[in-house]
Amino acid sequence: QVRLVESGGGLVQPGGSLRLSCAASGLLFNILDMAWYRQAPGSLRELVATITTGGSTYYAESVKGRFTISRDNAKNTVYLQMNSLKPEDTAVYYCHATFRRAEYWGQGIQVTVSS
Repeated sequence: QVRLVESGGGLVQPGGSLRLSCAASGLLFNILDMAWYRQAPGSLRELVATITTGGSTYYAESVKGRFTISRDNAKNTVYLQMNSLKPEDTAVYYCHATFRRAEYWGQGIQVTVSS
């Protein structure tokens, strides 16, 4: 069983930055493909960014050039650096891990972009 715990969310003004962290436990972190999803009120959960065990990354078009996903295998942690935040980035952000056919979710953390 993998446990994922997100931190770093909160309220930020448009144009500001936040860094989300997701600490993983319960399985060797370096065998997990990691991702961040988000879900805004009234919307479906959407993929934001992914990072594989080898470090390859993918970004949704809406965040490309503004968000950066990274991982620190020594700390069992994946990060999402979010810059130039917009009100439409407001959502609950979820950490996600996959290993073969198993997938795991964090509890989610609120990010609100508002003046």
